[in-house]
Amino acid sequence: MASRRSADPAQTRAAVAAVSAWLRDPAAPAPQRAEMAEAVRTTARTLSATVPGSAVEVRVPPFVAVQCIAGPRHTRGNPPNVVETDPRTWLLLATGLLTVADAAAAGTLQLSGSRAGEIAAALPVVALPD
Repeated sequence: MASRRSADPAQTRAAVAAVSAWLRDPAAPAPQRAEMAEAVRTTARTLSATVPGSAVEVRVPPFVAVQCIAGPRHTRGNPPNVVETDPRTWLLLATGLLTVADAAAAGTLQLSGSRAGEIAAALPVVALPD
């Protein structure tokens, strides 16, 4: 059995498919908390598996925080490079419906540290189903 922290592409696609109507149309009914949590966690873990490392921490409270991007590792306190956003914005980024630049300009994505912006090169992590 796979670790709960591992990235399973089929599970990620299924989790995103479950919330896809809401991502495409903000007026659509919001998904259940468990569905949203699953989509956020699986896409973040997929990102971490795609660009492994410890240089940047991606935070999507209250669901997940992962480290990614190769480079210097932090061991104590707050990491120097942090990306933080809300669940909806993260899912829009993870599916390519929103760019890092647009989310940062809108204020829904906070980037701190000199390497945080490198996250843009790793997105999207999953295609939104038709």
